[in-house]
Amino acid sequence: MNKIPLLGTGLNGLVGSKFTADFADKYDFDNMDLRNPLRPVDITNEKQVRSVLTASEAKFVVHMAAFTDVTGAWQQTDDENGACYKVNVKGTENLVKICAETGKHLIYLSTAYVFDGEKKERYVETDKTNPIEWYGKTKALAEEAIQNSNIDWTILRIDQPFRNDAFEKVDTLHRVIDGMKSGKLYPQFGDHHFGPTYINDFVKVIDFVIRQKMTGLYHASSGESWTDFEFAKAINETLSLNFDVKEGSLAKYLETSNRPYQKNTALSIDKIKGSLDFEMGSIEEAVKETIV
Repeated sequence: MNKIPLLGTGLNGLVGSKFTADFADKYDFDNMDLRNPLRPVDITNEKQVRSVLTASEAKFVVHMAAFTDVTGAWQQTDDENGACYKVNVKGTENLVKICAETGKHLIYLSTAYVFDGEKKERYVETDKTNPIEWYGKTKALAEEAIQNSNIDWTILRIDQPFRNDAFEKVDTLHRVIDGMKSGKLYPQFGDHHFGPTYINDFVKVIDFVIRQKMTGLYHASSGESWTDFEFAKAINETLSLNFDVKEGSLAKYLETSNRPYQKNTALSIDKIKGSLDFEMGSIEEAVKETIV
């Protein structure tokens, strides 16, 4: 079977590397990356982006590259010359512009951090974005650039992604595991809710979007809501790590921190769930698949 040409950014990252590994037999991946020794591509350089997209037969561009260090982003607040803004906003604007010129469909990986975290229930796609820190702000601006364009686009929002195997960038699950193994896991917030995203399932969503040529804005996490404390306890019990998990308080933490912190980033996936032609597993099932 001939492989389908597919352009991407961030294909060697936490999510992207799982996507390329699981779909290596289906897609001929072309990663636009500054660290590529044969053909380095800086997405903040419009000329370089145009050169690659114009020469490619790929009909889709999966855009996963981003500045994701939330604390590092906060330290760059309002700095449009900083790496966070340049990568997340300018890089995305370049891709949008060249996708318009070349007729390519842009699939964008976004985040629950575009919300302020004040909602008690899980966020839905029609909820108004209101980011409270710079990382979320830059991702929201990138979303706006995409939505205000005339290209075919798909935005997939996720939250706190993790995979079943360890990766060089430590994810939400492995951060907890590593903390337990070292005996240094700090008390986990019992008053902070998030919607963990199982990458092994999420990459199937990306493939589904490509297969169905699906456009629009979708939440694509697990659809579940967990506190940090509940999540850590589930990991501890499922993997028999025998760690004494302590409960902490986000409210108390915020009394000593200047950096904003959303109280809730859990997402509802009702919109996309009804369309999928496969079943996404639960977070409890995902934890059981962890390779320790």
